[in-house]
Amino acid sequence: MMLKIMVPVSIIVKLLQISGGIEIIGSALAPIMKLVGLPGEMGLVWATGMITNLFGGVIAFINLSGNHPLTVAQITILATMMLVAHTFPIELQIARKSGLKLITMLFIRFGFAFLFGLILHTFYSQFNLLGETAIIKLKPDLIQDLTILGWIKNELKNYLIIFLFIFSLMFLIKLLKVLGIIKLITKLISPLLRFLGISESVTTITIVGLTLGIVYGGVLIINESKSNEIKRRDIFYSMTLMGLCHSVIEDSILMISIGGHYSGIIIGRIILSLIITFIIVKITSRFSDALFGKLFLNKVKI
Repeated sequence: MMLKIMVPVSIIVKLLQISGGIEIIGSALAPIMKLVGLPGEMGLVWATGMITNLFGGVIAFINLSGNHPLTVAQITILATMMLVAHTFPIELQIARKSGLKLITMLFIRFGFAFLFGLILHTFYSQFNLLGETAIIKLKPDLIQDLTILGWIKNELKNYLIIFLFIFSLMFLIKLLKVLGIIKLITKLISPLLRFLGISESVTTITIVGLTLGIVYGGVLIINESKSNEIKRRDIFYSMTLMGLCHSVIEDSILMISIGGHYSGIIIGRIILSLIITFIIVKITSRFSDALFGKLFLNKVKI
């Protein structure tokens, strides 16, 4: 199933890179970037992250940072927006495969990424925080194999890593279930998720997504949903929270290494994600099944 998603997406992304499509999208984002206190050129960075992945966005940022030095606050805003909205071609397809409307998840992640950036910009500006010029700790070697063969090798390597990780993760979760550790973790975390309105049936999967990433959490949801033991509302709520806040450890470290601050990247993102999810759950829980399905669910059999 993952190959059906990742291979076509990889080809489309490569075509966008070759044709200059990413630059066009970046230019279109310039007005939005200015609203959150960033140079319009940073639209290219966000566009690259959304179309490729966070590492692609980081490389684009490092290439531009020499001509556009930013403050810690500005990088934190950009990084937080990228953390919420990135790798759309793959991650939105995973959401669709789990039974959700792609356009709805696109709106949620893009819209709230902008909202998070606007809130952080207002907060940092109001209290005059993090105004010093950022120091970029991560400066990787930007020389890459740009040939088609090099790209194919890199993509195959990425696929292998992801597949091995997913299979290992599924085995580990089964082992943890047998040992009773999953049950213990669920008891500790479920009160918070229950307060948000997220069922215990997706607690473990949500935790995986929050800590490791939406690809892994989403794949587990697709796998578990086949048993019909998980309600589609719970899938939507879980994917919403994971969409806004996932891979909290690894991705946060990456963004801090390019000059971002933990106040927005970790604390702000977690708090805002929980609040937004709570509001979405409370509002949509009043919807009839028919209305809920029309707005948020697709007709793909999961």
